[in-house]
Amino acid sequence: MDVVTIRKATRPDAARLDTALRHLAQTLGDPYNTDLDGLTEAGFGASPSFAAVLALDEQDAIVGLAMFSPVFSTVKGGRGVYVSDLWVAPQMRGRGLGPRLIAGVAAADGGPGFIKLAVYDSSPGARRFYDRMGFVPMAGETIMILNETGLDALKGLT
Repeated sequence: MDVVTIRKATRPDAARLDTALRHLAQTLGDPYNTDLDGLTEAGFGASPSFAAVLALDEQDAIVGLAMFSPVFSTVKGGRGVYVSDLWVAPQMRGRGLGPRLIAGVAAADGGPGFIKLAVYDSSPGARRFYDRMGFVPMAGETIMILNETGLDALKGLT
């Protein structure tokens, strides 16, 4: 069995995190619209907007990651996290690394009361994985986003 270590990402991990996120974007066919400096500032700057846990192999190479951000829910009655990205290197899939990464998220920063995520309709394998882990769809909820155009329309309204 391969020895894989799960640990929280730190500033020196930013380049590896960037590389892994690029692999994930490529796998999903998503654009990747950030750069190393932007990622480093967002994750490890003065006001971090995300945290991550990494899976590292025996050679200290990144073979998986989970990126997450804090959320608060009055419905759930407390704090949780939103997992925005979960990636396992192709050669490591099917070895239980995904659940270990989610467990790493659950253990980070004292442990959230819940974990929330979104899964693409075009990723049925990912959906099956999350179902097996015990994630359930949020009844009556649709994920929506206000993009740059919508944000521009709000300027000057305050």
